[in-house]
Amino acid sequence: MKKISLLKLIISIVYFMVFVSSYAQNPVEIIYHKSEEDKGEKPSATVVFYDNVAYLSNSSDKTFSFIDYKKEFVVDMIKYKGEYYKTIESFDSLPQPVLHNETENILGYACKKAVFKAFSNTIEVWYTDKANAKGSPYKNYLPKNSLVLKIKINGNLRLIATDIHDLEKESDLFNPMDVANEITMAELRELQIKLRYVTMSVFKKQQINFDTKLEISKLKGVNKSFRCSNGTVILKKIILPEIAKKGASVFATLTNWSNGDAYDRTCSLFTIKNDRQKSVLDAIEKGIKELPVYKDKNGKEYQGIVSKADYEVPVELMRFFTSFGVSHFNKKREINNYKWRDSVVYKQEITSLIPNNENEIWIGVFIGNYDKGGHKVSLDLNFYPAWEKSEVKKKYINPLFSTVNILEMSGQNYGRLFKTDTLTAEFDIPDKVENLKLLYTSTGHGGWGGGDEFNQRLNKIFVDGKLIYNEVPWRTDCATYRLSNPSSGNFSNGLSSSDLSRSNWCPATLTPPKIIPLNSLKQGKHIIQVVIEQGDDDGSSFNHWGVTGVLTGQFEE
Repeated sequence: MKKISLLKLIISIVYFMVFVSSYAQNPVEIIYHKSEEDKGEKPSATVVFYDNVAYLSNSSDKTFSFIDYKKEFVVDMIKYKGEYYKTIESFDSLPQPVLHNETENILGYACKKAVFKAFSNTIEVWYTDKANAKGSPYKNYLPKNSLVLKIKINGNLRLIATDIHDLEKESDLFNPMDVANEITMAELRELQIKLRYVTMSVFKKQQINFDTKLEISKLKGVNKSFRCSNGTVILKKIILPEIAKKGASVFATLTNWSNGDAYDRTCSLFTIKNDRQKSVLDAIEKGIKELPVYKDKNGKEYQGIVSKADYEVPVELMRFFTSFGVSHFNKKREINNYKWRDSVVYKQEITSLIPNNENEIWIGVFIGNYDKGGHKVSLDLNFYPAWEKSEVKKKYINPLFSTVNILEMSGQNYGRLFKTDTLTAEFDIPDKVENLKLLYTSTGHGGWGGGDEFNQRLNKIFVDGKLIYNEVPWRTDCATYRLSNPSSGNFSNGLSSSDLSRSNWCPATLTPPKIIPLNSLKQGKHIIQVVIEQGDDDGSSFNHWGVTGVLTGQFEE
């Protein structure tokens, strides 16, 4: 009995030593490149295997991934606003491969081939079960208990292992599993997307309506909302994030709900510079008389529509149009099989119009309406990091003209001058401006059968007498947005008002600018003219055009 007990003890000690040695091994690092010739370049991916766990990330990453071979699951993890979150997927839930007889020698290992199918893609992996490590740089494609050394997607090489070596035991292997909150994969994907860019919330369900009892705002303070022009304009001075100066792409996301107004309205998202003697800010505080006057051939006055040496028109970031009553009228106009939208969301890139050499800007939203309930809007600015790190050139942003009367409810006139006159503006191109473009936005209005809203009118632009633009701005896709227009009128022939084609706009849409290259223009003074074949008025009904023109570019180094 003693001999048997001694033998069992010896066996137990040997087994323990083998067990400890197998888990006391140094971490193993596998380095992958896009090709075998890239060995001298920075690795495209790395995997570290230690204690039966494959680490696909390090502590400096925003997101973490692990393959746990002990518990047979894959972990995705993220740190968001100081908290850790994780998702766990079992090996059984991962895509399963079709095994092939082909082999290929990689780093001295005879690797077998497995093929996965995912999202209409073919993923080929070459793997070995003879290495002292396990894992894959693509965590979802895991032949059982093996190390993936090569990956092709749709026949194109993505990654190949170029080196396998031991690391020191005290290597930084970061695994905050125990403190992470478990969430669904859908929730994780949402956090991953949010973590990639900077979001600035400017307005949150801010009301824009007609209210004559509002006092004239004194525009002082940062990150404070102001309601102006009898409530139809909201303004805020914001501090731009540092990423705006580093080549970020900038997008505006504006959400609109009707708060009682049933009609489609002209709207504008804009910025106001305050570096000249006068600006729209002066007119908001002191009245419309502060704006310089532009007179047409008939002597009719238009306030603040052309930039001058001492005045600059607003920079329009987005022209958009409210729907017929989305949200507020959804229950009031129910129709079987018509699932009205909860809101209208407009999203547009505005990168070229957001300065990268300023800390603060004034930004505002105008919705022309005479309704006491009006509308509500939310506005987010999204700043996406530059694709590549490179020296950022200073932007050139020069607004030339704007007949969009954002101070309509303060008395600013509509752009009616094109019937008898040409809109003319002078501008000066500074030295060393490159990639010069004109961003031209034009929408026609006059809402009866013979009005310019529903009739095609030619627009022409001349610079120094040379024709640079000659088009009829027109939209034929308005019926696409029917479900955003619950209070739109329905006609006896089956059409709805929101279906009708219009002069470059539709209810519940935005109108992006036309981009006109002007690379041939030289430094110095120039003249721009806008000619529109505006139609005749009809009694008290009149036609008008909202046109804006902004020069953009960059300064040479």
